[in-house]
Amino acid sequence: MIRMRTRVALGLLVAAALCAPALAQNTRNYAVKEMNFDLWCQLQAKLPAERCDKRTEADEATFQAYRAKVEAYEIPYLERKNSAARLDRNVLRNDPLGPRKNEPERPDTSTAAQPR
Repeated sequence: MIRMRTRVALGLLVAAALCAPALAQNTRNYAVKEMNFDLWCQLQAKLPAERCDKRTEADEATFQAYRAKVEAYEIPYLERKNSAARLDRNVLRNDPLGPRKNEPERPDTSTAAQPR
């Protein structure tokens, strides 16, 4: 009996360990652009190329802080952008009575003369 409980508990732990990473991921894929230290150093921090090539620990720490700050806002921004696009597509631009883009327009046969 104790052996069976141990096996069940071990099985549940293994299942939880395998499922946890999948549950932690977002259900949507967003086009998140990865930040590059060299581009940040020259374009954002506007440091000379020689200093960027040295890559000091202070510069690396500043870059990591900047990157963390931007990433904290990037996913919510992309979620809002996706939600607005979905609202525009499904509610504002959707004409349930009009022809769909993929379907050719059919002539109105209700008022056309019927052949005899």
